Amino acid sequence: MKTNTPKFTLKDWSVDERPREKLINNGPQHLSNSELLALLIESGNKGETAVQLMQRLLVSLNNDLVSLHKVSLEELMLWKGIGPAKAVKIKAALELGKRIQGAPSSKQIGLTSSQMAYDVLFPTMTYLEQEEFWVLYLNIQHHILEKKRLSVGGISETTVDIRILFKNALKVGAVSIIVAHNHPSGVLNPSQSDIVLTKKMKKAGENIDIKLLDHLIISEKGYFSFADENIL
Repeated sequence: MKTNTPKFTLKDWSVDERPREKLINNGPQHLSNSELLALLIESGNKGETAVQLMQRLLVSLNNDLVSLHKVSLEELMLWKGIGPAKAVKIKAALELGKRIQGAPSSKQIGLTSSQMAYDVLFPTMTYLEQEEFWVLYLNIQHHILEKKRLSVGGISETTVDIRILFKNALKVGAVSIIVAHNHPSGVLNPSQSDIVLTKKMKKAGENIDIKLLDHLIISEKGYFSFADENIL
């Protein structure tokens, strides 16, 4: 006679081992990544708890949350026990975590370093599958007037219209700009075309008294700053 294998949920765990109770009693910082993800999906599959399912998922990605962020909804739903609702919850939670990093402060602070500019751009420009070109338009105090995407390219290259770059700068009243593009490959060294483009932007800005403060190349591994390397 065939018997049905029970489907394990978090309620089947002892109270001390349940992620929800652990979070309430000790705080979220005491939970593992798999336990936090288990709270989102709430149940696993037949013979496997939510925590065990999330442990297997993370192990398959070398326990790298950045890799998990890159996994598509369709790929998540290939895992037994993860349907559309659970996959959406996981993707939404990861996106919120990413956006928190770039949430604006209630007190506007002038950008005075490449690290500060990177911190602003990181949530928008990492984990992308194609190159994008962004610009920060700044006032005289280096406060951000506008953050704008100017172009989207392919896997290894994107282009930008310098005329549109500075037309927008004049429109918002910017006195300086910081530009950035990402390298999906993770390689942070500038290409020859990156160097040529940077020189063109700097020269164009000088002609209308708008200063190019920096050009950043961004990936989830870090960033490269033309200004810091004295090649601006």
